[in-house]
Order: sequence, then structure tokens, then C-alpha cells
Amino acid sequence: MKKWEPLAWVGPAVLLIAAVVIWPVVEMIRSSFLEISRFGVVRGSAGFANYAKLFGERVFGDVMVRSVIWVVAVVALTVVISLALAQLFNQKFPGRKLARWALIAPWAASVLMTAIVFRWMLDPEVGILNVIRWDLGTFVHDTFGIEPSSLGLLSAMGGEAADQLGNASTSFPWLIFVAVFVSVPFTTYALLAGLATIPADVYEAARMDGAGKFRTYWSITLPLLRPALMVAALINVMNVFNSFPIIWAMTKGGPEYDTSTSTIFMYILKGSNIGESAAMSVVNFGMVIVLTLIFLKVSRWKQEVA
Repeated sequence: MKKWEPLAWVGPAVLLIAAVVIWPVVEMIRSSFLEISRFGVVRGSAGFANYAKLFGERVFGDVMVRSVIWVVAVVALTVVISLALAQLFNQKFPGRKLARWALIAPWAASVLMTAIVFRWMLDPEVGILNVIRWDLGTFVHDTFGIEPSSLGLLSAMGGEAADQLGNASTSFPWLIFVAVFVSVPFTTYALLAGLATIPADVYEAARMDGAGKFRTYWSITLPLLRPALMVAALINVMNVFNSFPIIWAMTKGGPEYDTSTSTIFMYILKGSNIGESAAMSVVNFGMVIVLTLIFLKVSRWKQEVA
């Protein structure tokens, strides 16, 4: 009987994982092969028709490419900025505790709320960011006689130039900015925790060997920070790929589908064809696994730190 005793401890966890992870995945895959009305009524088997329709969508290729760009851009910028901030906040300076607390704010706030705030700030009629651009444009024109548009400033509110979320060329960079804004706090604190585990005597030995600051950071800090960096980056890859609130709250995937990622496209499809949406969910699930495996391969996660 003793060999079955561990089941009393791991059994509930296994059942929970099966209920909230495995069963939904199985149902998702099963639904992708069914013909389901928009009201959720199952009409029978659809075979591979849902996948054929999905892959035949005019915007499918663009959506998938944009999803990869979205993940790579947000995660890369988040990691680079967080590395710099973690190194800064690891130093002693006046107001460090206050600065660390301030960094928590974007992380503590609701992602949806943050996205809505930025959407209001970019409103073409009353958005504060556009008001600033308009005021600067007026000042430049009245003072120097320069056309505001030549400097990326506004000559009037409410026009096409002020609608930054209505144009894919400007809205997608703003979406990336907001995603980085809400991702940086977690990543920075994860890296700060990693920096705290590096022994001080390692740096002392480097100084005695005559290593400069850059050499010390490149040869000591980064390699020893690698476990924390990998965990933070991997979590960001999965979170960003499945991110929904930022894009939906700010652009709803528009104009057209120009800012839609696979997650947004999946949600849009749900309103017209649940089976096709389920097929998109399966593709999305597969892409998360592929991106994660690529990340682990590139990062050489099994390699020991020298």
C-alpha cells in the first residue's frame, strides 16, 4: 500500500491539471472537426473543412506573420529594456526604493485598463498625446514657420494624422509599446532576483584581475543571470503570443485586420464560425509550442553555465 501513498498528494494536482488543461485542449481539437452554428449547436462532423476554410482566408498568412513579429518585437524590447533597468535598480542611489515601487505600477494595474487609458490618450479629438503634438506643432509653426507635419506634429486635431490607432503603420508600433510597457516590470523584477543571487566575491575577483565594467557584465553578470533571463523571456513569449486585451481594447484588430494577431483573429472568427475558430485555436496552440521549442533551442537552455 505504501507505493500508492504518493497518489494522495499528487492525485488532486493531476486531476486539476486534467480538468483545466488537458480536457479543454481535447475539446478544442474535437470542436475543430465539427460543424457548429454560431449559436453553439453541433450539426455534425465537418472533417477538415474548418481547416481548409481557415487556411483559405485571405488574411490568414498576414495574421500569422504579424503574430511572429508581435512576439519577437515585444519580447526582444522587453528583455533589452529590463536588463538595463535591472542593472540600474541593482545599484544604490537616492530614491531607489521609490523608483522600484513606481516600476510596479504598470504591472499591478489591469492590462485592459492600461490599454484603455492609452486609447484615450491617443484619441484623435481629445487625446492628451495628440494635444501635445498639436501644441508643439502650433509653436513650431508660429515661431519658426515650419510645417508641423514635416516634424511629425499636428496642424489640427481630429484629422487623419491625429488618428494614430486608425492607421496600421502607426497603430501597430503603439500596440508594441503598450505591450512592452506592461511586460517590463515583471521581467525587470525577475532579473533583479537573478542579480541578487550572484555572489559579490565573483565581482571582487574580476576587479582584482583587472576586468572593466563591460567585460565584467558580459563575462560574469550575463552568464550567471542566464537562468533568470530564460525563465522571464519564456514566460513573456507565451504571454505575449496569447495576449488579447491590449490589441482588442485599442484597435479590435483593425483597421480591417491590419493589427490582428492569431489570438484576435480567432476571437473574430468565433462570431461567425465556431468550428473555424476552434481550428484557429489548434493552430494557435501549435504555434505557441513551436515558438517555445525554437526559443529553447536558440537559447541552448540545457547548456551549463561555465
